[in-house]
Amino acid sequence: MKSAVVKSAAQSVIRPDFARAGEVGSVKASTWRLGTPERQRAAVDAIAGAWERRPWPAAALLSYTVLAGTDGDSLFHFSQWADGAAYEEFFRTSRDERNAEVDAAVPGIVRVGLDDYRPYRSVGTAAATPGCVVVVEAAFDPAVPDAARAFADLVLDARATDPAPAAGGLSGNFHLSPDGTRMLNYAEWDSEQAHAQALASPGPGVGSDTGQWRRVLDFAALGTNGFRRYVPALALVPRP
Repeated sequence: MKSAVVKSAAQSVIRPDFARAGEVGSVKASTWRLGTPERQRAAVDAIAGAWERRPWPAAALLSYTVLAGTDGDSLFHFSQWADGAAYEEFFRTSRDERNAEVDAAVPGIVRVGLDDYRPYRSVGTAAATPGCVVVVEAAFDPAVPDAARAFADLVLDARATDPAPAAGGLSGNFHLSPDGTRMLNYAEWDSEQAHAQALASPGPGVGSDTGQWRRVLDFAALGTNGFRRYVPALALVPRP
């Protein structure tokens, strides 16, 4: 007699659905350090197994995405929640069990922080799987009200008015921290090479040499900022 097949409560998808931003009350973002590409791949496999063998944590969890750093070391976790209270309940009751299974498979994971964001604005689309996701994070002077929002608006204006947009850029999905001091852009690209070529081209950053992009570079309230490149590794939503 065959044993019953347990159907996973999670369903794989291509990418998070940024068109559902109006339903998202909280986005959680965190980074893990693994040390080697082999440990990085093993951690992705362990995460997939830990999630597929358990019920979906809550209806309020709209998606859970893991990106693998092109550095061969990092994993970036990005989850969309309908409300922050549902995440707190998951944190209290379910997160440690999943993490313990992953840690048993890949000991010594270094977990680096956990940030909370709200969706702000998205531009572009990525109908197919992006070859690369560039996660841009920036912090701003807390003495300047709404600095993160103002900066995101500047970037989006510079992008919209760029006479020669960088080839290979698919979408930009901007998120702001509740206190307005941090910004995260989940930017989808055709490939890592396309992003590298955009940075190497004439002009500031990935943009042309325009007044709008210069204002982005000269934004006085911008503090620390940087980016990391990732490739999609795992994207899950609840199974209908």
